[in-house]
This record gives sequence, C-alpha cells and structure tokens, in this order.
Amino acid sequence: MNRKCIVAGNWKMNKDFSEGLSLALSIVDGTPNGKTEVVIGTPFIHLQAVADIVVNHPKVHLAAQNCSTATSGAYTGEISVDMLTSVGASYVIIGHSERRQLFGETSAQLLEKVKQALQAGLTPIFCCGEPLDIREAGTHVDYVAQQLKEGLAGITAEEFAKIVIAYEPIWAIGTGVTASPAQAQQMHQAIRSQIAHTYDGGLAEATTILYGGSVKPANAADLFSQVDVDGGLVGGASLKPETFLPIIEAMEAELAAAQ
Repeated sequence: MNRKCIVAGNWKMNKDFSEGLSLALSIVDGTPNGKTEVVIGTPFIHLQAVADIVVNHPKVHLAAQNCSTATSGAYTGEISVDMLTSVGASYVIIGHSERRQLFGETSAQLLEKVKQALQAGLTPIFCCGEPLDIREAGTHVDYVAQQLKEGLAGITAEEFAKIVIAYEPIWAIGTGVTASPAQAQQMHQAIRSQIAHTYDGGLAEATTILYGGSVKPANAADLFSQVDVDGGLVGGASLKPETFLPIIEAMEAELAAAQ
C-alpha cells in the first residue's frame, strides 16, 4: 500500500496556551521518525507557537480546525487560508460534524473552503459521516456519498489528489461507542468506491481515508488493520500524550507488519 497513513489529533476547543505548548512538545518528543504522518489540529491561538515546535520533527505537521470561505475582508472572527499558511499550518480540517451540526455549515460553504485551502497550498482533511438515525435506517452509504458529491462538486482529479478524507460516524463521536472494525472497513471501502466512480480506480486507491469516531489506544490496532483504514482523526485521546502516542505507535506497528 502506497497511501499516506496519518494520525491526526483534533484538540477542538481545549487547552489554554501553555497547556497546548506542553502537549505539542510531548507529542513531538514522543513521535518516532517512521512512516506515519502525525498532524496536530490546534485552536487558532496555538498555531504560530506550535508551528515552531513541529518544525523540528519531519513527521509532525500542523493543522487548523477551520477556515473561512473568503480570502479577506470584513468578516469579524473569521480566519483566512493565507493567515493559516503564514503561521505554518499545512493542513486544515473542513466539514467536521460539529461545524455542520452546531454551526450549520452547508455543503456549498464547505466546497468554497476546500477551494480556498487548495488554492493556498493547504491539505484539506474533508470530513463526512452519518448521524444515528441514518445509520439505523440503513441509508448511511448513500448519505455519505451525497456529502462527498456536494462538498467536493467540481473538484478536479488533480485537486482531489491533494485531499484527505476523514469518515466520522457522528453516532460514535464523544459517545464512547465506536464503529466496529468491520463497520469502519465497510464505510471506508464504500467511500473508496465512490471516489473510483467519480474519478478513477487509481486515484481511489491512492486516497488517504481516516477513521474519526472515538479512536483510542484500545481500539486503534484493530481499526488500523483494516485494509481501507489509513489512520485516524482523533478527538479526546489526542489531548494527552499518554493516549495519543500509543495510537501513533499502533499505526507504526501496522505499517511495519504490512512490509
């Protein structure tokens, strides 16, 4: 498998400035210089300082948790992609379920954010996933396929090659419930099939697809052993080095075993 494997941490709205720097230092110190790409998604207040920390490790990168649809202007409280790149971010999380649900972000807005990110040279981590009622209705595959169609409409194959997909079953975020490895694999395979249908099989096989539903040290190895799971977008477990670093180690172990 030649796909890039990533373990990304999404701190959400956690950690004051000094706490964030301490956490970033611990992650950088504990991350092996192996095959796993590690991404730290910090609040905006940490970006510049954490950029100065991760620059010392070739496998650790910085992500913002959101960006504006606009390049600049009178948009109080927003942050542009050029601002993000100017402080050293190389990734940006777009379309997280919390942004969709709590802040009402639409597929049209997410598409504009993806375009902004790509134009600025940022790698979008584009999130998709279904709520519990859709899962229970058995329409989750079609639901996620529609999210991809609408949120990435018109994106060329060349542009899509620069995007990372994160599948996050909403019913498994912060609930303590995790999709089984088989459920995760089913959805990742379905997403890869959708990419192949929209573009081609080669691009689908090359796309990194992360699992983003309550990844923790206890389940990381089983999830990462699935053929179409290329890492994780980690929430709560990314807030402590003693829970985040073992997830990175699980990815490294899986890559070593696959050789």
